[in-house]
Amino acid sequence: MSQATFKGILIEKNDDQYTASVQAIDESQLPAGDVSIDVAYSTLNFKDGLAITGKGPVVRSFPMVPGIDLVGTVTQSDSDKFKAGDQVLLNGFGVGEKHWGGLAEKARLKSDWLIKLPAGLSAKQAMAIGTAGYTAMLSVIALERHGITPDKGDVLVTGANGGVGSFAITLLAKLGYRVIASTGRPEEADYLTALGAAEIIDRNTLSAPGRPMVKERWAAAIDSVGSHTLTNVCAGLKYGGVVTACGLAQGMDFPASVAPFILRGITLAGIDSVMRPLADREEAWARLAEILTDDDFTSIGTEISLDEAVAAAHDLMAGKVRGRVLVNLQK
Repeated sequence: MSQATFKGILIEKNDDQYTASVQAIDESQLPAGDVSIDVAYSTLNFKDGLAITGKGPVVRSFPMVPGIDLVGTVTQSDSDKFKAGDQVLLNGFGVGEKHWGGLAEKARLKSDWLIKLPAGLSAKQAMAIGTAGYTAMLSVIALERHGITPDKGDVLVTGANGGVGSFAITLLAKLGYRVIASTGRPEEADYLTALGAAEIIDRNTLSAPGRPMVKERWAAAIDSVGSHTLTNVCAGLKYGGVVTACGLAQGMDFPASVAPFILRGITLAGIDSVMRPLADREEAWARLAEILTDDDFTSIGTEISLDEAVAAAHDLMAGKVRGRVLVNLQK
């Protein structure tokens, strides 16, 4: 590539034709922003899969470079917050939806969206964590703030084989919680056990319409599935239990009853990772750097090149991907 162009995934829409492909992009096409970055790593999240495959109305304007996560090195800055050479990371803020994102060799972003790479984490490790691990950490912090300690009982994690689920299991187990993992892929039991799951249940026991309340089973839950699954999770919470809602893989509907909220005093805590204030982001990333060790990154992430990312996005949407997908922009 010449200095005037860089490689990236470009999503285009002409009439009814929707395409996503790796292209040479002219630097003059980069959007407005006060910080320019050489991207080292990005990721593939569920939202990126929706954007690249066109299976969800994620992209708000065209053409668009997807990628809601990135980490890289500042090359030029008009902001007092950052200088050339700083390593920075980004999650969310509509990047990859309304503003060009991280699945390209270069990015131009607003400084208000960035935080510095936390001490103790490499660029590669930060993107192995990505929005998935950051969201899982926000969920764990929410459980802690609602008084859920390991002695209160089991914590259920739905969508256990996904990125959020994988990190939620890892973080909870390291903090001393007994974790129950819900998955539709029983063949991945060894993987989930290695992450720290003490018990594995079939997601089919939660995914169909159920009763408003059932036997109390778990003290808390981290749910990335939504719909009937979230309803059944609420129905099985112990008195005073808490569930964080951070995803909608099954659907965004919530066909629930108020019964467990009133009769058992449960709490449903919504977890937004996209527009989260910077102070919350910095806290979550500092905790991640503190809790995770080098060994935790070997089983959760798979590294691919940018040229492999479009095919991997289709695999992700087909349910063929386990854990995190790390995209190396330097390959």
